[in-house]
Amino acid sequence: MRIEHGKDLLQKYRTESDTQTVKHEYTSPITLPQRTLIVLCGPAGAGKSTFARKFVDLHRAQGCNPTSIVSSDYCRAMICDDETNQQVNRDTFDLFYYIIRKRLFLGCLTIADSTALQASARHILFEMAQRYQYHSCLFVFNMSLQTCLAHDQHHKRGRTVGEKVISYHLQILQQALLEIPQEGWDKIYILDEQHGDVNVEIISSS
Repeated sequence: MRIEHGKDLLQKYRTESDTQTVKHEYTSPITLPQRTLIVLCGPAGAGKSTFARKFVDLHRAQGCNPTSIVSSDYCRAMICDDETNQQVNRDTFDLFYYIIRKRLFLGCLTIADSTALQASARHILFEMAQRYQYHSCLFVFNMSLQTCLAHDQHHKRGRTVGEKVISYHLQILQQALLEIPQEGWDKIYILDEQHGDVNVEIISSS
């Protein structure tokens, strides 16, 4: 199978024989079952947390709450009172995965908010969805350096990551874009500056 790089991959890669679907343009609402693990993937400053908060606000009638979002930054802050402290990454993700696992066990729609740029991190989340018979949906934030830096410097974030880290994240993202179509996700949606607003509908499992 020929896999093309970057946006060409996202626009052209789609095989009916695979269980997954990669979509780059959205002409109709995205429909997700209630038993879905939504995984956000992308560099710092790409708008993942903003997307998660808006998603919850729009779907409160379907039972979404702020607690539907499991954020690695928040888990880090809970452990050491500093969401930028990279020295506690192991403990942070122990807590992150623990909370997600418990939510899936209880049948709660869950949004996993972390960079998820490493294949190993995505694999853990995908395996959780499989184990608890959840629909797996990956939103990839393929934003430019300029967009990420603008978000990073926004005063409401209360912290900055910096250009060096974001540039590194963007490098990893390019490899992730090649790996993701092969990982088995039920749905994959790529968001960028031209396709950042999506209409998501949650379908009751009852």
